Amino acid sequence: MSARRIFVAALAAALSLITACTGGSDSGSALPSGPDLVKRSAEAMRTVTSASFTMEAENTPRLQVKKASGRLSANGDADGTIQLDFAGSLQEISFVLAGETVHFKGVTGGFQKMSRSELAAVYDPSAILDPERGVVRLLGNALDPKTQAEEKLDGADAYRLSATLSQQVLAALVPGIAQSVEGTLWIDKASGRLLKADLPMAEGKVTVTFDDYDVPVQVTAPAG
Repeated sequence: MSARRIFVAALAAALSLITACTGGSDSGSALPSGPDLVKRSAEAMRTVTSASFTMEAENTPRLQVKKASGRLSANGDADGTIQLDFAGSLQEISFVLAGETVHFKGVTGGFQKMSRSELAAVYDPSAILDPERGVVRLLGNALDPKTQAEEKLDGADAYRLSATLSQQVLAALVPGIAQSVEGTLWIDKASGRLLKADLPMAEGKVTVTFDDYDVPVQVTAPAG
């Protein structure tokens, strides 16, 4: 075989290899569309029976709730802690929301009581799993969702996507938020459930994470 033929054959083989490699690494073509992904996630979140959550605000002076975490059940019961900003002083409150009664206490002292509606005026964790107010509604009303990538999030295979999230819907999850947000969402690839939401704001950001889906949660009112 002449040198020219050898060169042409080698070049053809190289081009063939490059084309094959490029096609195999083009993962973008395999990503689900943003609208399909948020629809699937909304349907998956509608069936959730329980979850744990954290909500943390960074550099957000207009938000009174700086941090919240706890366990949620789909029937509206919940327990956990809320960190509030009172005139520049951070106060942490433990709460147990069982039925229509909220049991709460600060760092010192015993539990006191308030109604569910009184707690909701500050922060209502039971809204998170409520299909009419919480994550299901947020996903169902997400505008212009765009799938960006597939990546690992705390060991889980997830899709990352961007979407415009309405202030009206977000306010049920992040009380005091006064603007719509160009947020980033991470959705579990296997289950379709929401794992994390980053919500950038003019003065900072809010991060919400979810875990322990469908782990049994029994919320019990404290004695006394």
